[in-house]
Amino acid sequence: MDLAVDLSARGDRSTAIYRALLDAIRSGRLGSGDRLPPTRDLAGDLGVSRNTVATAYERLAAEGYLEARVGAGTYVTDVAASVRPRRRAAALSPRRGWHFTPVPVSGQAPKPAYDFRVGIPDASLFPFDTWRRLVAAELRAGAHSPGTYADPAGHPPLREAIVRYLALSRGVGADPDDVLVTHGTQQALDLIARVLVEPGDVVAVEDPGYPFARELFASYGAHIAPVPVDVDGLVVERIPDRARLVFTTPSHQFPLGPPLSLERRLALLEFADRHRVAVIEDDYDSEFRFTDRPLETLHALDGAGRVIYVGTFSKSLVPALRAGYLVAPPTLHAALCGARQLADGYGSIPDQAALAHFLADGMLARHLRRARTVYGERRALTIDGIERVLAEHLELVPSAAGLHVSALFRDPSVVDGEVAGLAAAEGVVTEPLTSYGGERPGLVFGYGAAETASITPGLERLRAILDLGGPRSR
Repeated sequence: MDLAVDLSARGDRSTAIYRALLDAIRSGRLGSGDRLPPTRDLAGDLGVSRNTVATAYERLAAEGYLEARVGAGTYVTDVAASVRPRRRAAALSPRRGWHFTPVPVSGQAPKPAYDFRVGIPDASLFPFDTWRRLVAAELRAGAHSPGTYADPAGHPPLREAIVRYLALSRGVGADPDDVLVTHGTQQALDLIARVLVEPGDVVAVEDPGYPFARELFASYGAHIAPVPVDVDGLVVERIPDRARLVFTTPSHQFPLGPPLSLERRLALLEFADRHRVAVIEDDYDSEFRFTDRPLETLHALDGAGRVIYVGTFSKSLVPALRAGYLVAPPTLHAALCGARQLADGYGSIPDQAALAHFLADGMLARHLRRARTVYGERRALTIDGIERVLAEHLELVPSAAGLHVSALFRDPSVVDGEVAGLAAAEGVVTEPLTSYGGERPGLVFGYGAAETASITPGLERLRAILDLGGPRSR
C-alpha cells in the first residue's frame, strides 16, 4: 500500500506521519481491516528511521485506530467503520441545460418473479463456454500487441464479418471501410451526434420512441421534435421541414412494434434527399422475426447516401459484451473514426477478434436459431395471455419481430404508470407505454428474460390487479 505523507514542513516527522495516517482513516481512504505497510518498508519509502514510523503506529494503536497482530502485521481497527468520511466541497455543477441523470438499470435490482422488463435477452441461452474459449485463444495468440493502439474503426476482420452478416441477413450492401465497431447502439448514436448535431438543430424522433436517443440528442443542444407513429410507423408528413436529423426504428418500431411501411420508407428517403437530412436507421432487434418477411432496410433503398445504419449485438447475444456497429456513407467515415478516437480510443481487440470468429464460423447463426425457438414460445404465450387473459383491459398492438410487445388500455383514463407500480409491488414488472412518450396509456411486455413457465401466471396476476379497478385519475 502506498501512503501519501508530506514531510516537507519542519518539525516532528513522527507526528507528520501520525497525522497523515489519521487523516487517511478519518477520510475513509483507510478502512476497517486494511493492512498497513511494515514499519521498515514505510520508513524506507519515506526516507526516515524505522523508529519514527513505529512511534506513529504506536500512537494510533493507543488511540484505538490500529492494532498489531503477532506475525500478521498492523491493521486498521473497527473504529474506522464508525468514522464518517468528510464530504469534500462541491463547488462544481453541470453546464446549463444538462438535466439527464442515470436511471436504474436491470442489473441493479433482483430479478422479479414475473419479469416482463423490456430489452433484456436471456443470458442463459448464450454459449459462454464457447465465448470463453474464443477470447482465451485470442489472448494466447496475441491478436493485437498490448503495447500499441488499435484502429478506432474496429478490428478489420470483425468489420469484414459484419459486412457479410448484414449482406446475408438484412440485404445491407457495404464495404468494411463503411463499418465502425462501437460499444453498442448508444455509443453509435453519440458518435453520430458529435459529428452531425449542432446546438439548435432540429432532430426528429418517433413519439413514443427510444428515450435514450431523445436524451442523447438533447444533450448536444438539439431541439427535439417528437413525430407521431401509427400502424404504418413514423408519420413522415409530420416531420418538420427544419429537421437536420431523423431517428427511426423502421424494422420494428420501438416500443409499439409495427414496421415502417414501404410507402413511408420511400417518402422518408425522398424527404431526406429534398431537405438534405441525415436519417439514422436503428435496426435494434431484427434478428428475432417471427411472422412476415422483413421489408428492405432504408439503407438498401437509399440511393443518395443519407442513411446511417445502426445495429447491436446486445439483444442477439448479451448486453455485457457491449458490441454494436454503424454503417455510414464514406463521406462521414473519417469524422466518425475521429470522434471515436476522441471518445475512448478504440475497443477491446481480443473481444472483437473473438466476435469476428463467432460470426464467421456460423456460431451466431446457430445461437440465433436456438434463441428464436425459445423466444418464439415466450412470445406466443405473451400474446395469448394479452388476447385471452387481459382482453377486457388491453388491446394488443400487432408486431412481427423483437423481444417485446405493446398493448393499449381500452380505457384511455387509466394511468399506466400507476398500474405498473401496483403490478411491480405484486412481483409483476412491466413498463408503462407513456414512459416512452405519446399520450395513449398502455403497457410494454418484454419476454426475453421471462421464464417461460412464469408468463401466463404473471399475466393472470396482472389481470387480478386490473380487475380491482387500477388507477384512473388522469
